[in-house]
Amino acid sequence: MSILFYSVLATVIVSLISLTGALFLAIKQEVLDKLVFYLVAISAGSMIGGALLHLIPDALESVGGGQASDKIFFAVVVGFILFFLLERVLHWHHCHKHGGECTVHTFTYLNLVGDGFHNFIDGVVIAAAFSINVELGIATTVSVIIHEIPQEISDFGVLIYGGLSRIKALLLNLLSGVLAVGGALFGLVLARMTEGVMPILAALTAGGFIYVASSDLIPELHKESKLGKSMTAFVCFLIGIGLMALLKIINAE
Repeated sequence: MSILFYSVLATVIVSLISLTGALFLAIKQEVLDKLVFYLVAISAGSMIGGALLHLIPDALESVGGGQASDKIFFAVVVGFILFFLLERVLHWHHCHKHGGECTVHTFTYLNLVGDGFHNFIDGVVIAAAFSINVELGIATTVSVIIHEIPQEISDFGVLIYGGLSRIKALLLNLLSGVLAVGGALFGLVLARMTEGVMPILAALTAGGFIYVASSDLIPELHKESKLGKSMTAFVCFLIGIGLMALLKIINAE
């Protein structure tokens, strides 16, 4: 079978991982409200861990270090700035549209944008792996799925916490996941046309993840005044980082 078939099939499977949020559709609202706070903490940790343990190191490794690494860190900064600007624009547009009242936090949309970038890059990586050989493509797909399951569950919690309904959050998360298929198609075309784009995209995404985690999600955790709940959220934050670290260790073996 062709590389195109394997790449599209693998990314369709990865896209369906976004539906793991459906596990929460049957949970009562009161219970869900208690869970999403901790899911936000896990998401913050996984974003920080994903950016610092995966996206940036992989991007640096791809360019081979030296002066080329300056471009990666510059792209991280640019990604941070772009997400800062995007949040300002979304905040202004949404609040003015609703007469100055914001019922949906802008970081929910930023989370979708960041996750969409990440899914797109996953698609590019999967396509590149299948371009080398099927075995590597399958191994890469499995790695991405392991990474995406906790991320997608956490993302669903973030969207709910930000004010979206459960159905809308699920559909938007699925739409974000489908970008992996587009990334695979783009990657197959890009592989024949140019080099050096993938590390830059990864670095931009890392900058966006760092911005969302540090400027939006972590401040939400600080709003909790009860020590017990705050410490539990901190443990969940560490779990998010730990999941990314574990994946790093597994991939290194």
